[in-house]
Amino acid sequence: MLPPNLTTPRQVTLYYDSLYDHLTSPSGGYHPFLYPWAGLGAFLVLAYLLIDHRQSRFLTRLRYPIAAFLVVFQAWCVLTNKARHPAAAFGVGLLSAWGVGWVSTLVVVNDCQREFWRVERREVGGGRVRADGDVNGMATGKDGTEVNGSISADAGDEGGESTTTTTTTHELYCQHYPSAPFTARLDWVADLFCSFRGVGWSFQSSTVPPLPSPPSLSIPHSISHTPHPSTLTTSRTGIRRLRNRSDLLRPTIRNLIIGYLALDAIKVVMHHDPYFWGYTTAPAPTYLPLSIQHSATLTRSYRLLISLAGIYTALWEIFRLGPAFFCLLLGPKYLGIRGEAWMNPADMYGAFSNVLNDGLAGWWGGWWHQVFRVAFEQHSKFVLRHLNIEAKSQKGRLVGLCVAFFMSGCLHACGSYTQLGETRPLMGPMRFFLLQGVGIVLQTAMVGQLKKAGVVERVPRVARQVANFVFVHVWLYYTAPLLVDDFAKGGVWLFEPVALSPLRAMGLGAKDDRFFCWWDGIIWWRSGRTWWESGIAI
Repeated sequence: MLPPNLTTPRQVTLYYDSLYDHLTSPSGGYHPFLYPWAGLGAFLVLAYLLIDHRQSRFLTRLRYPIAAFLVVFQAWCVLTNKARHPAAAFGVGLLSAWGVGWVSTLVVVNDCQREFWRVERREVGGGRVRADGDVNGMATGKDGTEVNGSISADAGDEGGESTTTTTTTHELYCQHYPSAPFTARLDWVADLFCSFRGVGWSFQSSTVPPLPSPPSLSIPHSISHTPHPSTLTTSRTGIRRLRNRSDLLRPTIRNLIIGYLALDAIKVVMHHDPYFWGYTTAPAPTYLPLSIQHSATLTRSYRLLISLAGIYTALWEIFRLGPAFFCLLLGPKYLGIRGEAWMNPADMYGAFSNVLNDGLAGWWGGWWHQVFRVAFEQHSKFVLRHLNIEAKSQKGRLVGLCVAFFMSGCLHACGSYTQLGETRPLMGPMRFFLLQGVGIVLQTAMVGQLKKAGVVERVPRVARQVANFVFVHVWLYYTAPLLVDDFAKGGVWLFEPVALSPLRAMGLGAKDDRFFCWWDGIIWWRSGRTWWESGIAI
């Protein structure tokens, strides 16, 4: 339990630092979470996947003991490893559990070397492109199973005449596990291991926009005189694929700056409320209006909104770093097709209209990020297949819902367990996510009864959206404290997401805040008694 006399978030952080040092001392009973040793299980799986086992029954079956070893190793990490920084402490459990779930998707639920393929590009020879935008080349297909088509490189025409220019023509094709060379296999496996949403893969999430047909990619900007929208395709949840790097660059850089400033502001607010330091029973901060201070309902609502803003904005910022690094910084020159703008969807969150139209199911299945969705769906299909239940039946949907929220509960419960504060993994995060499934079933049943009674058809669409909005936020008002209170008790809100704080430089933070926020470092080298007890600590 936190000492009662800590008066600033930095003092709480220093308390957790001392607790970490005690727990990871020889008499503390825990091990520091260190790299590269913490990645032993993942490295073993990667090494196994780099061996072509498609022609060997023994190697094919070896994937089960490999996966079993990973489960045991990651369980050992969760039970015995600690990290010092609050977000890293949560990440030890979350990422350990996610590693098990994702590897299980690749090598247990599926045999990735036999069953998965990705879209790749190869040069197939010359083509002729006219300056009016017509493309002469190979026929193209729009179907996801046979992704063949011509994509022409820049032809570089300076004039407006309808002249013809020779270009290099490329073809999109389905690349299965490559037998050779080793570098191609390494690239395929590394891409697979990191493609949680399956962008450009055969298992691509349904919330990711479908690949555009090659003709929509084949007209170089330098020779096209007809205006066209920057968005190529949009998913059913509102996630977009953008046409080129410049279209992706502007919103990405803008949103990174906005997200940075927003995170700084949110952290300043949190630093003035002891609730976010871990004192979850603290009264409302005095800077709030008296009407909020004297209302338990308004105080809870305020803290839930700040918590939601913190989670949403932090993930928003992290998700923007992917397109910025892979597409804008490295680009096609180094990554090939993986560096193209249209292979890096611009959004991770869907449109909020999903919530208004579909209620709690729209919150979790359309608006909120879908990073874990592929693994959840694959495990759901695996369970349904073995139970011989039709996936689209009412029973099948219920089983899929239970599997998804149970797995999500496991991920966050493991993260809760590895934190340094006094958390409740099962009664906090696990119960929260299971209750989201209950809420979806409850709302779906209510809507079903109203449809049978003919009420839904007679109610205006705006009224139905208001009802969905109210139900979702009332349900989260009563259930979300299970999760966000656990975050507070574990120390998650003490994490410093920004290195330099303009607002704290202006004196708006806590009394001991500084302009440079990473005053105790993020990573460092830890030397242990033996070589396997030494490594990069976080």
